[in-house]
Amino acid sequence: MRFTEHELTEAVTSAAKTVVAMRRRGVRRRDRDDAWAAMSRHERYQVLDAVGSQVLPVLLALPDVEVAAGTRPTFTDGQVLAAVQESLGEGARGLRGKVAVAARVALVRDALAKLPPRQD
Repeated sequence: MRFTEHELTEAVTSAAKTVVAMRRRGVRRRDRDDAWAAMSRHERYQVLDAVGSQVLPVLLALPDVEVAAGTRPTFTDGQVLAAVQESLGEGARGLRGKVAVAARVALVRDALAKLPPRQD
């Protein structure tokens, strides 16, 4: 799938904020954006780098779909699962592989949900 640079940035940032919200203790009381704002720039970079290395290959492996102006691209669960398994390769085997696939599918789904609408 061809995404714009802005769309990819928004997707990775959204997934990173989700990861930060899940990792920080006591964040349940705060918004994920507040937890993100409380981090230093270096901490944000580290999270963005780690999340980007997991999410970007999957987003780029998604099939091309037609997206009407004002809407977000939509993908079936099968398409997302196939892209995740393709990006993981041999790492998708066994119990740990199933857990890694499920976690990455959830992360990619979150990233896709936060994509801005197309303005073409």
